[in-house]
Amino acid sequence: MNVGFGWKLHGDGRAPRPGAVVRPDERLSWGRTVGLGAQHVVAMFGATFAVIRSQGGDAATLTGALLVVGAVLAACGAVVQGFGARVVHAVLPPVVTGAVVMLIGFNLAPVAAGTYWPQDQWTALLVMAFTALALVVLRGFWSRIAIFLGLLFGYAVSWLFDRVFGRIDSPVGGGASSEHWRLDLSGVGRADWVGLPSLHAPSFSASAVLVALPVVVALIAENAGHVKAVSEMTGDPLDDRLGTAIMADGAATVLSTAVGGPATTTYAENIGVMAATRVYSTAAYWCAAGFAILFGLCPKFGAVVAAIPGGVLGGITVVLYGMIGLLGAQIWIHNRVDLTNPLNLVPVAAGVIVGIGNVTLKFTDDFELGGIALGTLIALLGYHGLRALAPAHLTAGPAADGPLLDEGTSTYDDE
Repeated sequence: MNVGFGWKLHGDGRAPRPGAVVRPDERLSWGRTVGLGAQHVVAMFGATFAVIRSQGGDAATLTGALLVVGAVLAACGAVVQGFGARVVHAVLPPVVTGAVVMLIGFNLAPVAAGTYWPQDQWTALLVMAFTALALVVLRGFWSRIAIFLGLLFGYAVSWLFDRVFGRIDSPVGGGASSEHWRLDLSGVGRADWVGLPSLHAPSFSASAVLVALPVVVALIAENAGHVKAVSEMTGDPLDDRLGTAIMADGAATVLSTAVGGPATTTYAENIGVMAATRVYSTAAYWCAAGFAILFGLCPKFGAVVAAIPGGVLGGITVVLYGMIGLLGAQIWIHNRVDLTNPLNLVPVAAGVIVGIGNVTLKFTDDFELGGIALGTLIALLGYHGLRALAPAHLTAGPAADGPLLDEGTSTYDDE
């Protein structure tokens, strides 16, 4: 598979041949390829714009914790590359992976309900309804960018409500109530068109790292699912590339957070675009990266993102966080996890409630585990500990430790 330069032109360069796909080492004409790159950036924007730090902490602490996550993820990728994909299935069976993905998504519910939604509840409700409608009713590429369309709709609604009803008196960012415009674009006018992004060094906190580390489980599951989806759609066996994909994901996160940027990951939205267009050319991703870098060098674009009204984020995050949580249930369904088996049911039930409820376990005055970190440990260690002690008839089923299937391949189909 060619991930560098030297792509072969596919057919006449206009469109995929009937019944064929544009393979990773092929490309369409450069004009079409550049357009596809821009399309990928639009598709992923909705899931990329918001970094969540629900456990508190400043930007430096957040990036420090995520840098450690990236390093651990890269190390896990090296292990997978050395020992094969089966190590993922052995350590992180679908029953555990589904639980961790579920508790990560649902643990964010208080952020949507307590921070964003109260800033403008009616805008949030309308944005939620519009986004849900776009996800269900729209087809093909348009459904892939439903989150982005929801943002645009939210901007329009906020602007209209400001013109009709005037300022709103509501809490901002979970703080005290104050009178303010829903959509404040004053920062956009002051921002430069060209400039370097602000950089800062990460700082490290043991408690923040422990909160963030469980995300590694979700990222490994996400990579496994996405690699499997691309493999099925292109017809190429890619199991031997899973370790490389995980290492690259982790290494990119380390590089980004080392200079104060957010974590990186893979996105189902982009895989959806590939499925819809049947173009898997890595040339399109080189172009997408170029567009992303250009946006990063445009402070005015950053100001537009920073101006997203809280009520709009409320409507978006209600849908987005819920979808993340329910991906955990989807992993269980696709892998036929038997939740009538107490070996599967008990540890994940406890872990999910601990994670969602932010239950804490205090060890000393300065150290405690809680929420996502504690829930993940209970699900993971509880499952493997109970499995070591369980009678044979409870460990004989394939669902508990079978291969991790894609958590949403069917959603990538071009309908």
